[in-house]
Amino acid sequence: MSHSVDRGGPSERDSANVDAAQDKKDFKDTNDRSSKLFDLRFLVGGLFTLYGLMVGIAGLFDSSADLTKSDGVRINLWTGLGMLVLGLLFLLWAWRRPVLHSGSADTGDGAGDARGGAARH
Repeated sequence: MSHSVDRGGPSERDSANVDAAQDKKDFKDTNDRSSKLFDLRFLVGGLFTLYGLMVGIAGLFDSSADLTKSDGVRINLWTGLGMLVLGLLFLLWAWRRPVLHSGSADTGDGAGDARGGAARH
């Protein structure tokens, strides 16, 4: 006597695939801010901004001996301002163009990233 074993019809397999796809979609939450946590632009921008403020403020209080050494140019002030501008540009860049994770690497469709660039292989 032979017993037939129900291995799950197509509807059960399709349902399992849909559930797996939904789990994958839930895992990649586009509103998740943790992806921005390790964006190096924030780190570099923050450090340049902080050091730029420190060096720039120190440049406001240069002594006459320091000014004599630099031919009257407030080196610390100008360097601090340059670092401050660079740091703010990095922060603006990170804020205006956040890291976007595209699904092209997972799906293999070659659609490119979310900004319209070519897919990287």
